[in-house]
Amino acid sequence: MAAAAALRPHKAAPARVTTRCAAALCAACFLLGVGVVNRYWAVPDERPGCPDKGSSSDHSRAALNQVSQTREVIMALDRTISDIETRLAAARAAQAMSRGMSPSDSEGDQGSARHRMSLVMGVFTTFTNRKRRDSIRQTWMPQGDQLRILEEKGVVIRFVIGRSANPSPDNEVDRAIDVENEEYSDILRLNHVEGDGGLPMKIQMFLSTALTMWDADFYVKADDNVHVNIGITRSILSRHRMKPRVYIGCMKSGPVIAKNDSKYYEPDHWKFGTEGNNYFRHATRQLYAVTRDLATYISANRHILHKYSNEDVSFGSWLIGLEVEHVDERSLCCGTPPDCEWKAQAGNPCAASFDWNCTGICNPVERMTEVHQRCWEGRGAEGGTHSFESR
Repeated sequence: MAAAAALRPHKAAPARVTTRCAAALCAACFLLGVGVVNRYWAVPDERPGCPDKGSSSDHSRAALNQVSQTREVIMALDRTISDIETRLAAARAAQAMSRGMSPSDSEGDQGSARHRMSLVMGVFTTFTNRKRRDSIRQTWMPQGDQLRILEEKGVVIRFVIGRSANPSPDNEVDRAIDVENEEYSDILRLNHVEGDGGLPMKIQMFLSTALTMWDADFYVKADDNVHVNIGITRSILSRHRMKPRVYIGCMKSGPVIAKNDSKYYEPDHWKFGTEGNNYFRHATRQLYAVTRDLATYISANRHILHKYSNEDVSFGSWLIGLEVEHVDERSLCCGTPPDCEWKAQAGNPCAASFDWNCTGICNPVERMTEVHQRCWEGRGAEGGTHSFESR
């Protein structure tokens, strides 16, 4: 019998949880339950009709503290994301430079199907400036097939405009822009309420949007009352394409306006020292450009970059503390005729022309054609409407 018992398969004893472990598990569950109840279940006042003001105040402070902590966590997360994006862009640029390529020729971008552009130019406009846009279409900005040919040669140009405060299919303002874009296909719509936050926020949104759509060496901002010679502009920028962080424009340093009745009043004037001080050097607003790395930096950090009352001052402030080469390029701020004609005859043709006293071409709708005829880079050249396409 003993031998038979020995031959029977032995069944292992079922695993048992010790009493001590069970007690510990129960205690942990109890404490967790108490914590959840205390956090989410408001205990009713035991003295009806006699509210405890001190307790109510404590609950209010606790709620405010929780809201504040949540906000701090969200802000910290946003800063972390921005920092990661900036570090990633910097790492790609460093890797590209170590291989002897353009700073924007990162390995990730080479694997992309997007065609590398020389420049992406955004011509800033508003809902009411249809006539200005038409004057540009009839002069220095190509249309239709010529616009597509220009893009094949590495240059993208778009009118840049946001949206109305209440966009809808029945909104006449937005519908008019959509119809205009269907006709010309030269408008870039931003997810930005036109006029909300002013031009500093609009330039940030332009860079963010353009970076997602086009990979370019330079991103350029221009006003819709400026005459631009596309070929000369591209030639100027191409001299600096192998540099990672370049900021090009007509550099100036105007006075900080402390009087609130002025058009250029600066609410943060006290940050620039005593009355009468000037701003730091920055490019004038009519036309300026930055390399891809700087555009990426501004886009990634747009939520924490301070916006001054003036767009050009704001843009300059975002770069003033960085290792950036400021290029003072005076051919980007020529005057209208006869100034542009004199410079062309001297062998220094202009990339952009406007009137300083009007911060653009005075009466641009009426005068753009005249300025184009006398300041155009292809004046006297044979063939083509735009000299850039005929090259």
